[in-house]
Amino acid sequence: MHYTPKHGSWLDMAESELGVLSSQCLDRRIPDKTSLIREVDAWQAYRNIHHAKANWQFTTADARVKLKHLYPSL
Repeated sequence: MHYTPKHGSWLDMAESELGVLSSQCLDRRIPDKTSLIREVDAWQAYRNIHHAKANWQFTTADARVKLKHLYPSL
């Protein structure tokens, strides 16, 4: 067993990536496990070759407003 935080950017990134996988690769019927593995491997290779990145909309300025209580006042 290992600790996994409830609120963490890595968890958001993983959830986002699974959403992209679902919409780009798994949005159709796949007949068997072998085909599924082949499709997901091809999708992953394409994403890695093209250096797919997350486009975060939450900026540092937004964080300072929303999480003001966590930032020290100078």
